[in-house]
Amino acid sequence: MYKILVNAYACSPHTGSEPGMAWNWCVHLARHCELHIITEGEFKEHIEAALLQLPEAKNMHFYYNPVSDRVRKMCWNQGDWRFYRHYKKWQYSTYLMALELIGQKQIDIVHQLNMIGFREPGYLWKIKTVPFVWGPVDAKMAFPTAYLAQADLKTRSLLILKNFITKLQLQYSKRVHQAVGKASVVVAASSNSKQNFSDYLGTEAFLLNETGCRVNDIPFQEKPDKTTLDLLWVGKMDFRKQLNLAIQSLAKVQSQNIKLHIVGGGDAGPYQKLAVQLGVENYCIWHGMLPHDEVQAMMQDCDLLFFTSVAEGTPHVVLEALANSLPVLCFDTCGHGDSVNDKVGVKIPLTYPSDSIEKFAEKITLLLKNPQVLAQLSRNCGVRQKELSWDNKAQQMLGLYKRVVTEKAK
Repeated sequence: MYKILVNAYACSPHTGSEPGMAWNWCVHLARHCELHIITEGEFKEHIEAALLQLPEAKNMHFYYNPVSDRVRKMCWNQGDWRFYRHYKKWQYSTYLMALELIGQKQIDIVHQLNMIGFREPGYLWKIKTVPFVWGPVDAKMAFPTAYLAQADLKTRSLLILKNFITKLQLQYSKRVHQAVGKASVVVAASSNSKQNFSDYLGTEAFLLNETGCRVNDIPFQEKPDKTTLDLLWVGKMDFRKQLNLAIQSLAKVQSQNIKLHIVGGGDAGPYQKLAVQLGVENYCIWHGMLPHDEVQAMMQDCDLLFFTSVAEGTPHVVLEALANSLPVLCFDTCGHGDSVNDKVGVKIPLTYPSDSIEKFAEKITLLLKNPQVLAQLSRNCGVRQKELSWDNKAQQMLGLYKRVVTEKAK
């Protein structure tokens, strides 16, 4: 059994996003490896409580490197660039902890797991005696500027600046290039990231999306008496989610047999105003924020997840939809573009907004006229759940570990 030292800054059994992603990786890898996990201390109580009930706990050894509450607040305030200075210091102190553990535990591989952003690669790559694995890493380069047309000046300026900085970092960040150069394997979190690793960093990354899918035993249910096509949109109402495209596509279809269920927090006012302007306010149902179990129930009642985001990692809501046998209509980009194939959904390319509205409307019209196609997509979700499952992803990572250890032994 391999001994893996894992760097996972954010790791928690009771939280979504980055902490939940790292926890799931560790639990599923611990079925095959002995893990020594260095993490920040915010979720220590949750971790220790969960380990008491977890069969895999015998192979999960946690070491805590806590930061102050002030730094934690910066971390969760997305967009607070001050955090990176503290995060860089945390990574260096974690590297020093790792050096001690390697001497004590006979570690086979060091794995930089999360946070998944490429900007901070940590320092484990400096360790010369043990192979280094990095990823999954999100290294997609740019917000697609064609979709900035309806953004306010502040949003447009910030995203254009972020695109510029990201490109500079991909091209010139010394430690990013050093980490890639020392890595035995780089794991890309999306096809976009894989392409950027090739284009900017000259390495062939292994594609493995960072989030896994739940395998659900809920059987497919026929809906023979339905007269409406129920579309479900779920997300925070910020600009990158592009709810406006969903509303404009609904108006383009011009059918009284469609309902768009909108779930999520944020300022709904501008979108509600848009629905009124386009004459589709009676076809939009605004649910606001809902508890997780209610969203799952809606997924089982609706016919299609309409996911219009243009800038993501691998969105958990898409994998939850597939786990509930709900087909997906989305852009062919980011992690959702990798997760949704033609067996379980319909994708359109990123081009520009007016073209996207036309294409989304065409796909919705097609599915409205052919309910048997939607039914088959739903039936196919069970197979895709297993392909995208945490178990399957852990097996793929284990295969990479085996390759790395074998190559070192040669």
